[in-house]
Amino acid sequence: MENKSHALAAGAFVFGMLALLVALVLWFTRDSTVRNTYELSTRDPVSGLQPQAAVRYRGIMVGKVASIDFDPEKRGNVRVRLAIDERVPLTKSTFASLSYQGVTGLAFVALDDKGESQEPLLPNNDDPPQIPLRPSMFSQLQGRGEAILNQVEEATRRANALLSDQNQQRIAQALENIAQVTAHANDLTRTLDQTLRTRVDPALAAIPPLAQTVRGTAQNFGQAAQSLNATLQRLNAEDGALARLGSGTAALQQTLESVNATTLPRLNRAADDTSLAARRLGRVADTIADSPQSLIYGTGVPAPGPGEPGFVAPVPAAAGR
Repeated sequence: MENKSHALAAGAFVFGMLALLVALVLWFTRDSTVRNTYELSTRDPVSGLQPQAAVRYRGIMVGKVASIDFDPEKRGNVRVRLAIDERVPLTKSTFASLSYQGVTGLAFVALDDKGESQEPLLPNNDDPPQIPLRPSMFSQLQGRGEAILNQVEEATRRANALLSDQNQQRIAQALENIAQVTAHANDLTRTLDQTLRTRVDPALAAIPPLAQTVRGTAQNFGQAAQSLNATLQRLNAEDGALARLGSGTAALQQTLESVNATTLPRLNRAADDTSLAARRLGRVADTIADSPQSLIYGTGVPAPGPGEPGFVAPVPAAAGR
């Protein structure tokens, strides 16, 4: 009887401790936060996302994933229901994306808002509003993986073509040509340095005396210019050579005008008279040449000769006379 009482006491103690542990667990795990339900619907895979996964708004823990199943309204889509604290300022421009925690591969839902809309997203647990799920960086990388692999393959092919045996020979030849050009450049540099030392430096040394000579020549030219200026002033003076030359030119012009007005008309008349006399003298000479007897008999009509009308033969003289 006494052993039974000890067993009952021990059992009661064990059950009491268990009840206390359960009460402590319930106490520490109680959650009095009010959460609203929202939905995500996507055709993209949600690998790594599990129920009870965290939901973060700009890095702050604001809820958890309530369930993951297929969307009955959109065939082929995955529906994710989120339980989010009512204090989170969700708007109609809020969007979600999947992020991954380190190297574990476990995903969580990250919420963000670009501020494009200030209208709040009102909760409705009977018909939860939907939040758009944008592709994550990893999903975009997976979507573009094929294009990236094609580009890498194309780059590898071009690199192989660039490093072909023929191109390697060309590269080696180009390097040899560059080495030769460098050697020629060194020779040219030494030649140029020698030229500067042997020719340019003496020429530079001769520049100061040449500049002194040029300066003296410039001074002489200045003096000559002053002398020329004085000569020009004397020529341009009122009684200078130019003025006298102008006066002589005016007198000569007046003399020419007088000659044109008086002497030339007289000379013209004398020339006309002389021409008339010469013509008359010419006619007289022609007449003498045609009939020289006119100098003796004059210019009358000559007696008709034999055979001419009116010819009268002369009477012969008497015989005894």
